Amino acid sequence: MAQSVPLSRKLVAEFIGTYALVFAGTAAIVVHREGSLAHEGVALTFGLVVFAMISAIGDVSGAHINPAVTLAFAAARRFPSRWIMPYIASQCLGAISASVTVRLLFPQDDRLGATIPAGTLTQSWVLELFY
Repeated sequence: MAQSVPLSRKLVAEFIGTYALVFAGTAAIVVHREGSLAHEGVALTFGLVVFAMISAIGDVSGAHINPAVTLAFAAARRFPSRWIMPYIASQCLGAISASVTVRLLFPQDDRLGATIPAGTLTQSWVLELFY
């Protein structure tokens, strides 16, 4: 990650990267549910967006595009602790903005890509815990 890039530019890059990932991924899930896209298409959407964002913004911000990645880099002492909260705030704003956009584009879909458990609460909890 280039150190000469201003923090404001890094935050804009993280916003855009997270927006693109959440928008494309959530929209792909919604479209898949309508029968227009296979499971492989959804997986490819996520993978290709991550690849594209790493290529597009990697030199600017490191292309974390996920608060968990930011926290992992910070825990490994490869990321300045003073930038953790601004990065996470930027990523959260990007994700929320993307979700609002998907909501506006698909107003008829009440779940918008949410994972709804098919089994009992206990089954779902165990699967979530171990997988």
